[in-house]
This record gives sequence, structure tokens and C-alpha cells, in this order.
Amino acid sequence: MIVHWASLLAAICISVAGQLLLKAGAVGDRGVIEQILRWQTLLGLVCYGAASFFYILAIRRIPISVAMPMVAVSYALIAVLGHMIWNEPLTPLHIAGIALVCGGVVVLAFAAASG
Repeated sequence: MIVHWASLLAAICISVAGQLLLKAGAVGDRGVIEQILRWQTLLGLVCYGAASFFYILAIRRIPISVAMPMVAVSYALIAVLGHMIWNEPLTPLHIAGIALVCGGVVVLAFAAASG
């Protein structure tokens, strides 16, 4: 079972990397085709494919009702990293939303451990 949880963690981390790469590929005044063909965008898409592979491995043993909400951790990570890297807004309301998402993930982790 530890392999499946490790696969879920890998899926989350790789999808975060993919999202950051997609954002990096989208930054700038280039046209859509040029943005799609930037190495950052292409590598970001590869990361999404790899993350999907690890997610499929994870849900072989982890209930999808637990695994999918756990992926929500990536939303919190992306919000914080987007603020740190691109100075995107991170207001108290954003932080409150992130706290709610993380709280839900913790509750699901306890439910998975007890059931």
C-alpha cells in the first residue's frame, strides 16, 4: 500500500511541476502557437502525462474518493508558488481558502487511516 501512497505523492509533485512549467511557457507576449511550442510548455505537458501515470497507479488501491481530494494539495502549493515566483495575488481570502482545502485533506487522510 505504501507504493500507492508514494505514487499519489509523485503524481501531486509532478503535476505541480507541470503547472509551473505551463505557466512559465505562457508568460510573455508571444502568440499562442509560439507559447505552445516553448520548451516549458511541452515539458509541462509531459509532466501532466507522467502525473496521470502515477495517479493511475495510486488509485489501484486508494479509493478515488480519497485520492482525488488529496490532489487538492497541489492547488495550495500552486497558489503559494505562484505568489513567490510571479508575484501573483495571495490575499487573506486566498489564504483562508487554502486553509480550508488543506483542512479537508487532513480530514480525508484521517478517514483513510481509520477506515
